[in-house]
Amino acid sequence: MKVILLQDVKGLGKEGQVVEVSDGYGRNFLLKKKMAKESSVANLNEVKLKQGARAEHEKRAYEAALELKEKLDGKTFTLKMKSGEGGKLYGAVTNQDVADELKKNGFEIEKKQVVIDSAIKNIGTCGVRIKLHPKVSANVNVNVEAL
Repeated sequence: MKVILLQDVKGLGKEGQVVEVSDGYGRNFLLKKKMAKESSVANLNEVKLKQGARAEHEKRAYEAALELKEKLDGKTFTLKMKSGEGGKLYGAVTNQDVADELKKNGFEIEKKQVVIDSAIKNIGTCGVRIKLHPKVSANVNVNVEAL
């Protein structure tokens, strides 16, 4: 029996693939749990259309990420933090702090997109990477000043 997978199935294949399975496995497990549907001309066309739409969506997301990278790359953002003697911060600069500062400046960045390689615990300038897309990252500078 040939079926079209509607989601990734471990040991069988990825979403959208047409695979050959035994009749019992296909009918009693995959079709029943809506993990696959029977391979027919109409279903194959529907899957192709969905894959085309998904590819177009990915392309647009990638282009938007490249555009945002051009705007962000090399910019410096200033954070004011409480500090003690010798320029040591009380605590550290977090992903959320950087994301909030970027939002104040008009960039819609979530905290999970901010990558800080080593903890920022001192006053000064440090480089931070922003993951905009799996293939696109921007590098910004964060200038930490005493409050």
